[in-house]
Amino acid sequence: MSIYGAMFSGISSLNANSQAMGVISDNISNLNTIGYKNTEARFSTLVTGTGSSTNRYSPGGLTASSFQAADRQGLLQASTSATDIAISGQGFFVVNTDQVSSNGSFLFTRAGQFSVNANGALVNAGGYFLQGWPTLADGSFDVDQNGIADPTIPDPTSLANLQSVDVTTLSGTATATSNVTLAANLPATALVGDTNTATVQVFDALGVGHNIALQWDKTVAVPATWDLSVTGMTRTDNGAASVSGATLASFPLTIDTVVFNGDGTPASFTPTALAIPAGDWTTAAAASSISFNLGSANQADGVTQFASNYSVISIEQDGVTFGRFESISIGEDGQVNALFDNGIERAIFRLPVATFANSSALDSRSGNAWAATTSAGSFFLNPAGTGASGTVSPASLETSTVDLGAEFTNMIITQRAYSASSRIITTADQMLEELVRIKR
Repeated sequence: MSIYGAMFSGISSLNANSQAMGVISDNISNLNTIGYKNTEARFSTLVTGTGSSTNRYSPGGLTASSFQAADRQGLLQASTSATDIAISGQGFFVVNTDQVSSNGSFLFTRAGQFSVNANGALVNAGGYFLQGWPTLADGSFDVDQNGIADPTIPDPTSLANLQSVDVTTLSGTATATSNVTLAANLPATALVGDTNTATVQVFDALGVGHNIALQWDKTVAVPATWDLSVTGMTRTDNGAASVSGATLASFPLTIDTVVFNGDGTPASFTPTALAIPAGDWTTAAAASSISFNLGSANQADGVTQFASNYSVISIEQDGVTFGRFESISIGEDGQVNALFDNGIERAIFRLPVATFANSSALDSRSGNAWAATTSAGSFFLNPAGTGASGTVSPASLETSTVDLGAEFTNMIITQRAYSASSRIITTADQMLEELVRIKR
């Protein structure tokens, strides 16, 4: 009987609108949830067959399903935390339920509110650990962490190469001097045999400073030729006073011969890198090789010879003393760098951005994350900003996509629909009551 069908149709409408109200309530509750994607309630009709060729109508009702556009772009909001990150464009951060990746499960999220936990790992508000590819200090990939750059980028279809971004091993770093840049003017009136001196501080592989004594000797009058030699080296402890008795026995050593043009610019250089064997460092540091940059041939951009007094214009070197780990920074390309208090910046991880053919079919999980499904298709891991992957927005957070005005409007419509559906049931009940009265 159609009256009973009407009642069942009304019940299905009550159920569907109840689910819709649940969806709306979840959206409103997550108005301030970072990276949250609003869910939509979508209705579809239910049709029941009459079982005959007559024109009798058999009501079926409706059903409700939910739809969540997981990759919908939310507004990016600036943050004061260097570990807060967002994705501008398509894709997801890869996270794991455990700090040891092999012990947990991989999930995907756009909630980038990460912070360093007590164990030194980056974890977000949902308790998920950020995953990345390990790199060498120059940013090249080193998935097997053997200290040798990988010839290709990691497999974009494998999660096995990822590790939790961890900063616990970054206690400190030092960089040995490998280049010295010197700008000076040598007097054009100098005679053969005249000397001029300078001192530059360099650092060994342990970060200990050493004062190198440089000496210019004029060896030929025409064309004017000068030899640059190292006459001795004295150890200093991070810039402290010199330690006596530390002059190295392997010096003096000629490291460059400069021939000058008649216009005061250098015509040619005969460079020899300053090689310091491990045994010559008073600190037992590893061997070093230091190259000296004295400028360009035929240009007055380094060492010159003019009619003026000897003067050292500038001396720069690229070594640094020991520095302690201070913080991390994350670039738009997903490069995670460790910052040390001596000014050194070293790459440690590269964040992949995962993309799916049908991200709306991902399985939603607690903590604002999603799990891969067959319906979503295969994932691809690409460095941020390459392929279909979006870029990383550092010191930013992606806000919720919930539109509060739209949710309140939907709430009113859903309430009215629920109320009208209840009237279907009461009206059908009244019709059945009339039918029963016929017997009386």
